[in-house]
Amino acid sequence: MTATFPLEGGCDCRAIRYRMESAPLFVHCCHCRWCQRESGASFALNAMIEADRVTLQGAAPEIVDTPSASGKGQKIARCPRCRIALWSHYAGAGTAVSFVRVGTLDDPDALPPDVHIFTASKQPWVVLPPGTPAVPEYYNRAKLWPAASLARREALLARRPA
Repeated sequence: MTATFPLEGGCDCRAIRYRMESAPLFVHCCHCRWCQRESGASFALNAMIEADRVTLQGAAPEIVDTPSASGKGQKIARCPRCRIALWSHYAGAGTAVSFVRVGTLDDPDALPPDVHIFTASKQPWVVLPPGTPAVPEYYNRAKLWPAASLARREALLARRPA
């Protein structure tokens, strides 16, 4: 399936709408216990994209500091009215990269996972699809990311203050 961009999404009450202006860098399906707890489901599906490629429409999200397995925390952008989590910012990339919750897209089918991560802690009844990379914990970015995404990441890192 090839997605056509931009893609739009938002919260349940529609107070917050956003638009992903381009394809994400990569899409993670994370099966770690933290993502299971935070999502209330078997995994979290996040599309990593440069924050400046996500155009906010409508109300501004509330940023909620939340603990993470790394101990460095994450900042979750939630609708202040219906409380839906729309995206996160993790300590590693800070606010430069948004981890958009794929389920909040109007067409979530457009962004299937590029990789399944932390499968060592996945629910035993979850069956991973053949043909999609899956790793017990995290992965080597240079081996799995497309060259164009690696180049975008390098450009993003070059713009960050020293």
